Amino acid sequence: MITTPQQQGYLAASLAYIWWGLVPIYFKALHHVAALEILMHRIAWCVPTVILFMWILRQPIAIKAIWQNRKIFWALVASTLLVSNNWFIFTWAVVNERVLDTSLGYFINPLLSVLLGVVLLKETMTRWQWIAVAIAAMAVSYQVIKLGQVPWLSLALALTFALYGLVRKQTPVDALNGLLVETLIAFPVAALFIGFGLWQGTASFLATNWQTDITLLAGGVITATPLILFAIGARRLPLFTIGFLQFIAPTMTFVLAIVVYQEPFNFDKAITFGLIWLALAVYIADSLVKRLRRKREVAEKI
Repeated sequence: MITTPQQQGYLAASLAYIWWGLVPIYFKALHHVAALEILMHRIAWCVPTVILFMWILRQPIAIKAIWQNRKIFWALVASTLLVSNNWFIFTWAVVNERVLDTSLGYFINPLLSVLLGVVLLKETMTRWQWIAVAIAAMAVSYQVIKLGQVPWLSLALALTFALYGLVRKQTPVDALNGLLVETLIAFPVAALFIGFGLWQGTASFLATNWQTDITLLAGGVITATPLILFAIGARRLPLFTIGFLQFIAPTMTFVLAIVVYQEPFNFDKAITFGLIWLALAVYIADSLVKRLRRKREVAEKI
């Protein structure tokens, strides 16, 4: 029986990351649709979906208050641009058989988030965190040297999501109202794009088959549901636990890419991923040691 708030948090957060880990299956089902059209439907149908969820959860809609607070509103404009780009890059990668690159990007993300905290927020990093970031840099450098290419797609995914997290961290608004305003900001562009495509006859929506139409309409649920689950989990779990659980999603996409979609995975890519995993192991171990040390200090004061 799941009874305590912590148990509810574990379940909600785990389901959110499992959902994100499986989401490439959804986009693969739309491989015949342009990535930009998928993005626009995802934005458009997310608005009514979020409103419905907020009504079910009886959470007040704070659009007016957000609009009146110009600092919060413009911060959400920035986060809208970042998350929209992140969604587009991810969608394009999946429909173009680059799922493995998305996995690498989201493995890099937490290390990049720590580095951005140092650069932009003047936070301090421990020696072991610097070592973890250095190992991650070695992984990227190895891919550049051995494969002759910069992993732009993975780095773009990691950077846009890390910057998005940074902006939202500094913006005092709850997850659902934030998502609602973000999608409302992008909604006019999405609606115009969908309408223009239907008028010109270039859209896949209402022109391919009913399965495609339903799958595109489901974009709102696909987007909003894991964010709501994540918000529930984040309120009930410590940050360290959330940080640890986040590796569920890229691990699942890695397995999907290799086992299900059979994307090429050679020795050089194994070295790149191996170095990233080593960097993450150092980062997690350092976080765990600091957490245990704080608990011991608290216990000694009691």
